[in-house]
Amino acid sequence: MRKSRAGLAEQVAAFLAALGQHASSATVAAYRRDLAAFEAFAARRDVDDVGDIDTLLARGFLSAERSRGLAPRSLARRRAALSRFCDEAVAAGRLADNPVAPLRTPKQPDHLPRPVDIDVLSRFLDTPHDDTPLARRDQAMLEMFYTAGLRLAELASLDVNDVRAGRVRVIGKGGKPRQLPVGRRAIDALAAWHKVRGGLADRHTTALFVGRRGARLGHRAIQKRLAKLALERGLPEHLHPHRLRHSFASHLLESSQDLRAVQELLGHANLSTTQVYTRLDWQHLADSYDAAHPRARRRETE
Repeated sequence: MRKSRAGLAEQVAAFLAALGQHASSATVAAYRRDLAAFEAFAARRDVDDVGDIDTLLARGFLSAERSRGLAPRSLARRRAALSRFCDEAVAAGRLADNPVAPLRTPKQPDHLPRPVDIDVLSRFLDTPHDDTPLARRDQAMLEMFYTAGLRLAELASLDVNDVRAGRVRVIGKGGKPRQLPVGRRAIDALAAWHKVRGGLADRHTTALFVGRRGARLGHRAIQKRLAKLALERGLPEHLHPHRLRHSFASHLLESSQDLRAVQELLGHANLSTTQVYTRLDWQHLADSYDAAHPRARRRETE
């Protein structure tokens, strides 16, 4: 393949400049860090042209990064950045093929949170509070997270008119709306919050949950409130919005064994996402299939 007069650093800079025309600044910054690490590795091996990158060099780079303690998620990003850089070199005729392609993406660890025990969570939610306006707001947020399995962004974006007649309308990932039932405990907590919300909320805001200054409560503020409530109420474990969502899914699945219903409530596009999310094992799926599918059951005469 033809060699470029520019060195590897210049080639990377040109790649990042082109990437910046259509990618976000955060993506460009991440790729810059990843490729800077590769540049340093390549320099130690006297490689100064993209045309000299081969699979052995790429594998050595990822192995060295792993050896110095880089997390699997960061390793995967390193690989993705280098692979994209090489793809562009292939398109420009500087490489015959992508030398990173044969290398497997580092396996990601399972970061799904463990659901809170149903009895522990019930006691936590039922713990009496001081009945101040902020306490009523916090209780309503807790109940909404757990009653509907909401994502943090979904709860933060709720407006007053989104909750009506025992249902809540949310806008999920990809701007996809869905309707969710709201349980009695959440309805009661919302009613208590509505009685005092007007004393806090700015008269121009439509936000359901507001802060001390009357504006919509932000993501970080909600996360901090949940963590603080867990400490104050003696919950012996860290609490965050996604953990409540996972607890909602797990507890509902345990009682209903209806994976499709849980999928719809969570707003997952694919059933496989829900299966992984709830840690439902394959044997459970197989048993449910055998018990329910008309073409799976054996005839009693067999």
